[in-house]
Formats: sequence, structure tokens, C-alpha cells
Amino acid sequence: MPAPDAPSVPPHIQLIQMSTAHWVSQILYVAAKLNLADRLAAAPKTADELAPLTAAHAPSLYRLLRALANLGILTESSDHHFALTPLGQALQSSAPGAAHATILTMAGDWIRAAMSQLLYSVQTGKPGFDHAFGMPVFDWLAQHPEEASLFSQTMIGVHGAEPDAVAASYDFSPFNTLIDVGGATGNLLAAILARHPQPRGILFDLPHVVRDAPALLASKNLTDRISIHPGSFFDTIPLGADAYLLSHIIHDWSEEKALAILANVRNAMKPTAKLLLIEMVLPPGDTPHPGKMLDIMMLVGPGGQERTEPQYAALLAKARLRLTRVVPTQSAASIVEAAPAN
Repeated sequence: MPAPDAPSVPPHIQLIQMSTAHWVSQILYVAAKLNLADRLAAAPKTADELAPLTAAHAPSLYRLLRALANLGILTESSDHHFALTPLGQALQSSAPGAAHATILTMAGDWIRAAMSQLLYSVQTGKPGFDHAFGMPVFDWLAQHPEEASLFSQTMIGVHGAEPDAVAASYDFSPFNTLIDVGGATGNLLAAILARHPQPRGILFDLPHVVRDAPALLASKNLTDRISIHPGSFFDTIPLGADAYLLSHIIHDWSEEKALAILANVRNAMKPTAKLLLIEMVLPPGDTPHPGKMLDIMMLVGPGGQERTEPQYAALLAKARLRLTRVVPTQSAASIVEAAPAN
């Protein structure tokens, strides 16, 4: 909140500022693409020193660096050397939180092309990505492995606080086996098993998606507790686990495809098993929530949606599942718990 004596910004100025948000995203994108934070990590540099390292035009690069300083990402000295601020340090490719990868994805060409089709999506109800690229987003990612790997890192960045929050908010200790359906690199499963020593995990996702999982699991010292099973949740899902995790999976898909996934999970579940959906459960009315913005990306991108608790209950019922409770976490996501319906 602004200080009581701070001048208020007129509504028309607020709207104009919102309309230029894409300027900031593109400045960040170019900074990440040129690896400026990595190049400034050891010592401050001038634009002339950075230009040959980045194949950039030095005077234009200086203007970019100055803009980054204006955003609080860099500082500029009197002799025009630029250095990282604490905010800028988070832009390094190795920094915790995956901001570097997330910016390259979220402000990159393919996301921007999809978002440019928002009007089309609002008018037709169809994914703008399909309209822009001629195929669904996950089919496109399967054909672009570098972008797919970057996308997996991006999900860690976007949902960075969630794994630890989920692991702390739900008692996983009674389970012997957890299957993370569509779990990508295993980041969520690793956080849960690190906190709960009893269960073992199975990571289940498409072959090109789980290719980066062994390195992540090795870095967490969990290789011996998590096995990787490549496969598609549209085909069949491993049987007999005590709990099935689906983190931000159902929100990606149309209701028809979401029900197909849930049906396969339901068929794999034993009577005592739990289904745990990690999703941004939307509050009613005009209560602010980040899921209401993410919902627009779901509309434009994969064609899915974020849902309220009653909407999840109705969806699960169609798949012969019963919503038993919604567990909040110390993040924007909640745990939607369900069991097989009688």
C-alpha cells in the first residue's frame, strides 16, 4: 500500500501503465537471452565490455542496461559500469527459483504468439496457441525438446513455492507408494519424499518430459526412492498406488480430456487410494487470486481452465470420484483430495 501522503495515480495512468507491461517483459527477456546476469556475476562491466560478449551494438546495449537499472535489476556507477543488485542476482541462470528459464519461456516468442490470439480465444472459446501454430501446445513441445526442457524448468519457477508448501500441508506418511502422474522432472515428488521418509515414489510422464528427471532426482539424493515410468496418462496409468498426485494437470485440458485422464486414474486406484489434485482453486466473486490470471493462459494455451471447489466436485463426480476435502497450503495452490465414489 502507498504511504498515506503519497500522491495517488489517476485511473487513466494506471491503465496506461498496465498496457506497457509487455515492454518490461521484453526487456527482461533480452537480458535473460544475453545472459547479462551471468556475465556481470564476477564484476561490474560497461556496455563496451559486454558488447563483444553478447554480439550486441554497444550504444544500444547501454540503453538496455540503463533500462534494467531503472527497473532495479542493475546499478550504474558514475563511470557507467553496471553491477547486479540482489534482484538482478536472481536472474543468473544458476540462481534458485528458475527465474532465468521462466522469463525465457513466459516472455519468449511462442508464449507471446499464443497470447496475441487472446481475442480469438475469447470470441471462439478455442485455444489461441492452436490458431497460431496449427497444433496443440503439448504436441508442439514434443517436437521442440529444448523448449520442452525450458518449460519444465519454467514450471519449477512458476510453482516454485508449492512443492514444499504441499509437502508441509498434507500428511503423506501413511502412504507406501505415491505416483506423480504427469510429474515432469519430479520436483514435487522429491519435495514430498524429502519431508516424509516412509513413502516411495513413481514418476510417470511422457518420455521426452522425464528425460531431465534423473539429474534432478540425483541432486536431491532420491534416486533410490523414486522410479521413473515413461508413459501417457491418456493411455494407461500404473496400478495399485496408495495415492495419485496430479499437479497442475487437470487445469491444462478441456473437460472431455480431463475426464479421460481422471477415468484412467480411477481405473488404476484401489478402493482405499486417494487422488490428490494440486491446483489453484479459485475463490468466488472478485476476491483476488493469481489463478484468475493463470486461467487466461489456460484459455489461450492448452485450452483448459482453473476451477472453483464446486466445479472440481462436479468434474470429479463425472469420473466416479468423490471430493472429500480441499486442503489449503502456504502457496496459491490447494490440495483437492478425492476418493473412489461408491
